[in-house]
Amino acid sequence: MRERLGYLLKRCSNLKQVATAHGSMVRTALDHDKLLLGQFIETCSSLGLSAYAHSVFAVTPQHHRHTYVFNTMIKALTLSNSAFEALLVYKSMGRAELQPDCYSFPFALKAVVDLRALSLGTQIHSQTIRTGLDSNIHVVSALIQMYSSCACILDAQKVFDDMPLTSVSSDDVVVWCAMIAGYVKVGDPDNAMDLLDRMPQTRTHGAVLVSWTSVIAGYAQMGRPNESIAVFRRMWLKNVEADEIAMLAVLSACAQLGAMHVQLGECIHGYILKRGFDRMAPLKNALMEMYSNSGNITNALQVFENMTHRTVVSWTTIISALAFHGLGTQALDMFSRMEIAQIKPNDITFIAVLSACTHVGLLDLGHYYFNAMSYKYGIQPGIQHYGCMIDLLGRAGYLAEAVELVRRMPFQPNEAIWGSLLSASNIHGDAELGELALLNLIELEPWNSGNYALLSNIFASAGRWDKSVMARKLMRKKGVRKTPGWSYVQASNEAHEFIAGDTSHPQFEMIHDMLFNMSEQIKISHCIPVNEFDELLDF
Repeated sequence: MRERLGYLLKRCSNLKQVATAHGSMVRTALDHDKLLLGQFIETCSSLGLSAYAHSVFAVTPQHHRHTYVFNTMIKALTLSNSAFEALLVYKSMGRAELQPDCYSFPFALKAVVDLRALSLGTQIHSQTIRTGLDSNIHVVSALIQMYSSCACILDAQKVFDDMPLTSVSSDDVVVWCAMIAGYVKVGDPDNAMDLLDRMPQTRTHGAVLVSWTSVIAGYAQMGRPNESIAVFRRMWLKNVEADEIAMLAVLSACAQLGAMHVQLGECIHGYILKRGFDRMAPLKNALMEMYSNSGNITNALQVFENMTHRTVVSWTTIISALAFHGLGTQALDMFSRMEIAQIKPNDITFIAVLSACTHVGLLDLGHYYFNAMSYKYGIQPGIQHYGCMIDLLGRAGYLAEAVELVRRMPFQPNEAIWGSLLSASNIHGDAELGELALLNLIELEPWNSGNYALLSNIFASAGRWDKSVMARKLMRKKGVRKTPGWSYVQASNEAHEFIAGDTSHPQFEMIHDMLFNMSEQIKISHCIPVNEFDELLDF
């Protein structure tokens, strides 16, 4: 009978069938059987019925409960985003006079991560020491994940360092992966890369790939795309075959660099087609963003048109790409296609749509979409949507209306909104509005030299030279330095960043000598006035 009920539970696909199976367990007095009860909880969990499983578990007499049943219940509640209830079940193990095992602790620590309950996590850590399980691979990994998720990376490193040396082997690479992911999580990809270099060799391809991917994504998330791509190249040279997650990570880095690494992006596109990953919408979305940022909107459109399954992210990405390239009319046409396809837009979609209206200068249409967000689509405009409308009004010359919208919106204006008003005042020569915008920008971003310079130009254009000089003096008084210009140059498949006044580049002397020689040659040929090129040498 037990085997028959076990088979029945495996075949359940809805609440009615689960309830019938549970009724059969009760009638046959097998509702307290630990294996069947555990299987019942797992079935409920897989069907999203963890609350039902918890209600059955709660009325089960304590003497019929087993560690396996507790573990299954904790896991089910954690997976259903019921972390608080999962920790209550974990705590009740003590009242049932049961001791947690190497499965109990990882499930409970996962619940701690969800709640960011560091104090509970440290208590569970103490319990792992008392039970002698603090050196168990799965427990150590869970502790590292818990501490790093709570931004306590030094505690995570101590747990890692305290592992017995006999445990640090190629079979236990999961602990190394957890520590690498921990450093990435707290925004320290350099230490993650150092660990990856020291990680023992293993034949477990999946674990190794996860660690490489984690570091690649970590550098990209920290705005260091060159390092991200360099790590990807190293992974490739070590014959670690990339999967779709690794492709997403490196495409993100390529998108940040734009045209500087479009060739690598194209190679990745070819690899995606070769591996059959081209049916995956997230990869197609990343490819569109990469092509858009590199200036190739044609390829971005081609990727979109070849998609068989388009999500709201896909539509939003291509609308944003078209708007970014100044193709506002095409972006709005694409939004119309999205509506015809009955794909419901989200708040990000409307940022792209309103940006498109701004690029084309379609004020009335912008107003329509802004108002339609709430009454037609049930989306309340956020501060970015208000920012788009204020920018649209400002560019169109409706400065009073833009200021009125700032006053009426249910948010405190941020630097982007005041920046839009400052820019609009520059376009339309409204010095008073420019002064108001700058006073607010000084509070929000006092370090931004561009704001002072723009206001100075506004006053100068209006012939108010005293005010223009005052803006420059205010900038110096506050100790604000002009942000140096910078540029990227690609050479030998590597992007080099150059900042005005910076001498830290390893080939600085060679570059400076070359520029000097070029300057001398140009002087001789009289191609341009001497003083124009000399500015390039003013490092």
